[in-house]
Amino acid sequence: MGARRPLPRGAVLALAEATGADPSDLTIRWERTRGRHGVVRGGGSGSGASGGGASEVPAPAPRSAAPEGEHRSPVPEGEHRVPAPEDETHVPAPVPPPPPGHGTRTRRATVLLHAAGILGALLVVTAALLLVDLGGGDAPDGTADGRATAPPTTPTPSPPPRTALPAGVKCSGADCAGRDPEAMGCGGPLAVTVARARVGAAGVEVRHSAACSASWARITGAAPGDTVSVEVAGATERATVPEDADTAATGTDAYTPMLALVPGTAARACGTLADGAGACTAGL
Repeated sequence: MGARRPLPRGAVLALAEATGADPSDLTIRWERTRGRHGVVRGGGSGSGASGGGASEVPAPAPRSAAPEGEHRSPVPEGEHRVPAPEDETHVPAPVPPPPPGHGTRTRRATVLLHAAGILGALLVVTAALLLVDLGGGDAPDGTADGRATAPPTTPTPSPPPRTALPAGVKCSGADCAGRDPEAMGCGGPLAVTVARARVGAAGVEVRHSAACSASWARITGAAPGDTVSVEVAGATERATVPEDADTAATGTDAYTPMLALVPGTAARACGTLADGAGACTAGL
């Protein structure tokens, strides 16, 4: 404001816009400053007569009305303003610089967006691979859906239908295992001897009852302490002549409990005397 040449009006308005000052106040100050640079004081009528050589400064042409919103400062009495050159070129307001760190934040946001996009693409690819792995392809065990299948089972053959037992017979097959053949009605006329052997003076026999589907062993002509046994498919039954047996009343016979005889198997009988001698029938 203190320069010799006044600033253009446009510069004053740009300064007010950049600094946020009141443009009216700056305009009034600008008008006053411009008036001081272009004012010529004129002498009075008495001075002109006495001086004789003083020339009058012509009054300036009337100025046009001030634009709307523009304030003009009053001209003091006795002063004339010389119009300033009309140089009111608009000066653009300076652009404020970006805040510190703005560029760094922008770059960081761009990097984060790229990283998020790559991570999202990887998640989509992984989910697709998992769905393909779970939903398709043959399983190692040959099934289409990968579920384990139960191993094939072999049906258990049902036992043959039980026929009506003869009168007096109380068991058949496995029901006769371990039971007395005479008490179950399997002996007598329903039993036959299928194998024989001799050990000393005693005879060893394999007895079989088709009605009962069972076999057992019998020893005859034995002495107290002699033993007889029967074996079928790994199962064994045994009987011994008692030491106090009354040979005159009961004889010297003894027989074992029965064992069930299934098709494809055979029974074998063995006799062992009290002195250790022994023999077995053919079979097994």
